[in-house]
Amino acid sequence: MKQPAIQLPEEGLDRVLLHACCAPCSSAIVEWMLQHGVRPTIFYYNPNIFPREEYDIRKNESKRHAESLGITWIDGDYDHDAWRCGVAGLEHEPERGARCQQCFTLRLLATARKAQELGLRYFTTTLASSRWKSLEQITAAGLAAEQAVAGTRFWAQNWRKGGLTDRRAQLLRQYGFYNQQYCGCEFSIR
Repeated sequence: MKQPAIQLPEEGLDRVLLHACCAPCSSAIVEWMLQHGVRPTIFYYNPNIFPREEYDIRKNESKRHAESLGITWIDGDYDHDAWRCGVAGLEHEPERGARCQQCFTLRLLATARKAQELGLRYFTTTLASSRWKSLEQITAAGLAAEQAVAGTRFWAQNWRKGGLTDRRAQLLRQYGFYNQQYCGCEFSIR
């Protein structure tokens, strides 16, 4: 028997902290969760995004989307200088290289800590919806965060499956989302 493309990590799961990189990437995931009885809390934590104006555009789109659905949305604050310190020495790494791995780890560690603070056992990320990102790196970062933060579990999920990529494109048009043309950091612009 074929396994479904998207699976709940635990029977009866009804709440999860969803790290969201942007509204377009989170839209189909949030819709799927709500249709399957899971109420996400969106955690917008993306100190990698550069410049600040780009960050603010993406942040406002994410917040607008969550508010339109009545979903709790949390701003993880913007500290690009701290992020730069966290990836120092990796500036010349290629996309999908060590810099991206470190970036995912920093962001998912903050997500696991927020999940613990909120009393949410599970956390996951919209980063796993992008065809431009390495699922292996994202999973490794999420599992490292799970190990570092007691009482949390990373929901490792390939959010590209189950028709969600096509649905993302439909929702992008439906909501009129701003759709960025690069990952976010100044190194991905090139």
